Amino acid sequence: MSRLQRALREDRGSYSVEVAVLAPVLIAILGLMVAFGRITDAKGSVDTAARAAARAASLERDAGTAQAKAQSAAAAALAGEGVTCRATSVLVDTSGYATTVGTNANVTATIDCTANLSDIGLPGLPGSKTLTSSWTSPIDTYRARP
Repeated sequence: MSRLQRALREDRGSYSVEVAVLAPVLIAILGLMVAFGRITDAKGSVDTAARAAARAASLERDAGTAQAKAQSAAAAALAGEGVTCRATSVLVDTSGYATTVGTNANVTATIDCTANLSDIGLPGLPGSKTLTSSWTSPIDTYRARP
């Protein structure tokens, strides 16, 4: 009986050691899940903003107005999705407005957003991630262009 009691006493504290060893690993896995979730969410928001910018630009009559509308549509889409970027770049290719009426033409919007990851605080995780998305929208073939 005393041998059994000694064996039971020798296991005391082993759960504390296991928790002390596994807790940082579990916290790191949780942090990585949060980081990947935020990157995926931000990528979807950047895609949505690129689509909105290209669509807004394609509805305008001239290249100058199309540029302005695309910029504001992209900013509104990113703000509406709750994404805050360290740096945002919206490039709109409006060369389709220079074509003649009856010719197929497109507007392409490309958005670069540098998402902040430094607040997660995992060692080895980059402080930011640059996400890029591009979308093309057709211009009405028979609409007058200046």
